[in-house]
Amino acid sequence: MDGVAEQDARDPDHLTTTTEQGRFCVAHCTCGWRGPARRARSQARTDATRHESGC
Repeated sequence: MDGVAEQDARDPDHLTTTTEQGRFCVAHCTCGWRGPARRARSQARTDATRHESGC
């Protein structure tokens, strides 16, 4: 599931996506948050999930 972190009954103001930037993957949120660049897509998705659950 590349490109969008899983969504269910979470806050609609915090919709996360992941984008590729060269060799790196970065998680972004509609609230303006941006995660660190990661080489592992799975880690970028984990960053996005942690952000959503912490908001």
